[in-house]
Amino acid sequence: MGGLMLPRAEALAQIEAQEWDIVVIGGGITGAGVAQQAARRGWSVLLVEQRDFAWGASSRSSKLVHGGLRYLKEGDLKTTLHSVRERERLLQEAPGLVELQSFLFADCPDRKPGRWLMQTGLSVYDLMAGQRSHFHADLATTQALAPGLAPPGLRGALVFQDAKTDDARLVLRVLQEARLLGATTLNYLAARALRLEGGRITGLDLQDALGGRSHVVRARSVVNATGAWADRLRAGLGSRPILRPLRGSHLLVPFWRLPVAQSISLMHPRDGRPVFLYCWEGATLIGTTDLDHDESLDTEASITPAEVIYLIEAVNDQFPGARLTPADVSACYAGVRPVIDGGQKDASKASRDHVVRDESGLVTLTGGKLTTFRLMAQDALALAAPHVGKPFTRTDAPVFTPASPLNPRWCASVRQRLQGRYGSLAASLCADAHQENLHGIPGTSTLWLELAVAARYEAVEHLDDLLLRRTRLGILLPHGALALLPRIRRLCAPDLAWSDARWQEETVRYRALITAHYQLPGTMLPEFE
Repeated sequence: MGGLMLPRAEALAQIEAQEWDIVVIGGGITGAGVAQQAARRGWSVLLVEQRDFAWGASSRSSKLVHGGLRYLKEGDLKTTLHSVRERERLLQEAPGLVELQSFLFADCPDRKPGRWLMQTGLSVYDLMAGQRSHFHADLATTQALAPGLAPPGLRGALVFQDAKTDDARLVLRVLQEARLLGATTLNYLAARALRLEGGRITGLDLQDALGGRSHVVRARSVVNATGAWADRLRAGLGSRPILRPLRGSHLLVPFWRLPVAQSISLMHPRDGRPVFLYCWEGATLIGTTDLDHDESLDTEASITPAEVIYLIEAVNDQFPGARLTPADVSACYAGVRPVIDGGQKDASKASRDHVVRDESGLVTLTGGKLTTFRLMAQDALALAAPHVGKPFTRTDAPVFTPASPLNPRWCASVRQRLQGRYGSLAASLCADAHQENLHGIPGTSTLWLELAVAARYEAVEHLDDLLLRRTRLGILLPHGALALLPRIRRLCAPDLAWSDARWQEETVRYRALITAHYQLPGTMLPEFE
């Protein structure tokens, strides 16, 4: 079936048999976009990821496909325009995966930015999108839209539209599109060294992180799409660092504890940084911080106690009656953003634009935004094309193929969710679905069927692949969803084919991961049968 991942052994056996037009290093949204855009042009494409697909920032973002309203304040009209247009494209091409989200910004005296400045920015925002969606709500309307919202001096609100997604699933959908066009994608395959001949890149030394075997692949061009790790690969060429890794941390609380129909957007009362909270996948997501990350990139990032307090402060400023405390937090996560180092003292003012550069045939693409991955990819391919020896023309061709129809007897919300995640493969991947697996998992928007599809078709190599990226149960449910493991095992065991010992090993590994990086610092998980 086109678009599916080849069996791992079969894919590994083939990667040395040809010279690839392009090898993409990095399986996040940036690398996925490059692979899809290159494959669309008929290039032979190999994408490798040292860990799992979307393991880094692309599964730990704020989950927003937004137009970059904050960049208007900084006068960056170009980035905002590109972001708004790409947001509109994604909403049209990937319904059920990229969805509209209403935002509400409280209007309070002496709070920046003021109403008129914010309203001017939103007018420009709407003009770029070719529609008018924002309005000013009076106090009564604001209280109806967001019960409990009561920051000091509340007198109304500005309401506008942006969009949200499941960031890891967006990566997986783009990778699926790349494979439909002929690309090969492999997780847990690390780039160990660049090969140079005559002063230019000719290939890579790779190592299978699962089996340990080394591979040498030939390539006409190599794209470095490794996010916060990009400088590490460039160092092999003697290049100077360009990145300032910044940590963004988030909290999740059960939706019943903080029910919000709108996304509440605010400036933190302490330092004026943007913070938000909104309903995501059945929980309430709170984010984000923006701090220099000085720890090793080889270790998963973790939230700090100070960040926990900072985010809770923001919520209680807007919803004083909520009296949120750390005890209400069911999960947290932190990611490291690849932000270009422009020498700014304030991390929040560092540019979010991307850079692309060609160094001896290594094309590095880093920085940028989730929303603009398609445009970023085309910038990288423009530099790679001379090395490939094939023409390159920018195009507005769709990223996503239309979704296949599903059983009309299934409810509309189920069909739209599955079509958003699996696109043109939805009908074939879900053909054998049992009725009981079409039910939602309590406390989330996830269907049991999604676990079964992931186990059978989506290159799950570890339990965290299944519960943190193929599905998001590990951050949506308390204690990393450990209480559900018996049922998850019954559902997924036939396709994962793990022995009892392997299941035990994976459970121990996953539990340690959740404790260290997805629960509040110092939290001890209960024991489960």
